Amino acid sequence: MFSTVLIANRGEIALRVARTCRELGIRTVAVHSTADRDSAVTRFADEAIQIGPPQPKASYLNVPAILEAALRTGADAIHPGYGFLSEDPYISEICAGNGITFIGPPPEVMARLADKAETRAVMAAAGLPVLPGSNQTIADGMAAAELADEIGYPVIIKAAAGGGGRGMRVIHDPRDFRSAYQRTRAEAQAVFGDGRVYVEKYLEKARHIEVQVLCDTYGNAVHLGERDCSVQRRHQKLVEETPGPGLPPGLSGRMGEMAVRGCQAVGYVGAGTFEFLVDTDGSFYLMEINCRIQVEHPVTEMVTGIDIVAEQLRVAAGEPLSIRQEDVQPRGVSIECRVITEDADRGFIPTPGLLAEFQPPAGPFVRVDTHARPGFRVTPDYDSLLAKVVVWGSDREQAIARMDRALQEFTVTGKGVRTTIGFLRRILADPQFRAGEHTTSLVDRMLAEAARKRAEPAA
Repeated sequence: MFSTVLIANRGEIALRVARTCRELGIRTVAVHSTADRDSAVTRFADEAIQIGPPQPKASYLNVPAILEAALRTGADAIHPGYGFLSEDPYISEICAGNGITFIGPPPEVMARLADKAETRAVMAAAGLPVLPGSNQTIADGMAAAELADEIGYPVIIKAAAGGGGRGMRVIHDPRDFRSAYQRTRAEAQAVFGDGRVYVEKYLEKARHIEVQVLCDTYGNAVHLGERDCSVQRRHQKLVEETPGPGLPPGLSGRMGEMAVRGCQAVGYVGAGTFEFLVDTDGSFYLMEINCRIQVEHPVTEMVTGIDIVAEQLRVAAGEPLSIRQEDVQPRGVSIECRVITEDADRGFIPTPGLLAEFQPPAGPFVRVDTHARPGFRVTPDYDSLLAKVVVWGSDREQAIARMDRALQEFTVTGKGVRTTIGFLRRILADPQFRAGEHTTSLVDRMLAEAARKRAEPAA
């Protein structure tokens, strides 16, 4: 096992990784920007190193600064968390050249799966179902429009190097395709430094179901069941749960088997997630593969009792997985709500500021992953995720009731600061969500209904 792990991230995920490291007797180093010098993880870690100013490109994306910090502190491994450098094969190669283990899949696997279009082609060859569309990027707008006409509207244009819900556009009208194609390419180039895009069929009333996988260097691969991530706005997830409610019998197992097959086809190592769309007829299609730990991993931990970060560390250290497929026996239901410092009533605009009060919920079977506290300043420099509230229940009804109680108990105040707590409670109360019949269109429908009510004349 490693002696020292440098955590190349911030916020709740950095603290979550540091906690597992401490339980395993691993020394931790937290790197931080000047804005995060007094953050929760810098207080918790064994050592903290400042690597740059608040801007991510000059700090958390600054590979030379992070590598220098690792070498200076004697770190033998780097855990990237999620976001930032977590799916960057370049830093993985640099680490290997300096005798440091990057906790993630091999750089060549990461590079291959980072290209969403190539992922489609590789996984289709391995027998996984993919949506109708292009198995390679399309540089010609006319050819892309012809393909869209062939597979039928609506379609979605996606950046090959995209991720995090960015670099994609849905088109319903063929007349809008050319301009959307050019805008998506320009956005992809600006955001990811790679303007390549591809086209695939868009399912308007689908379920977004993902499968958690773990793989070691000995060829062992297991899946830990599925998570329903259908509650999302602009492809950004708001609520996740496991198991997926109302899925056809046997579907979860089939998706899990496909995910394991996909892992073995590319020599995957570490923790990863296969993201699928499930159509109304029960058919499912692979969207993409995330080569990192997911924001929503706690719900899987709550029902399986498996520490996913611990397994990441063991596998990266050259140890075999501590579990086999038959050891994975999920129990009950777990739901996660992302508490974000955004104002849902004003178009989800970010609301940074100083927290005057911050009192997270507690009680039976409630877990809160957060880095915030009273006096913590939410800055506009980073993602607006403030906390993840995760609950467990013996059934879905109990889990929903427990989550609603927890959110009601959550107190966050500060000048100008707003959170999504109220909106999350409205989601939990929505009849379609409570019935487990919701799709990725749920939030759009709720927002449209709210807009209509505001536009109605007063009685």
